Amino acid sequence: MKVNGKACSLKEPVTLLAYLQQLGCDPAKVAVERNGGIVPKAQFGSVMLRDTDELEVVSFVGGG
Repeated sequence: MKVNGKACSLKEPVTLLAYLQQLGCDPAKVAVERNGGIVPKAQFGSVMLRDTDELEVVSFVGGG
């Protein structure tokens, strides 16, 4: 699997939500693209990641 262009390996099947939590990401504050398509937040808990997936995880930053 690739996350933001870096190779990673999955040790066990995991949902996108669980993977984001393992990374220390707040799922409410990120957008995720999986294999070229945006994953709706409502599906984070049901999308199972595969070793062939490519993810782009983008954090929202506020301020001014």
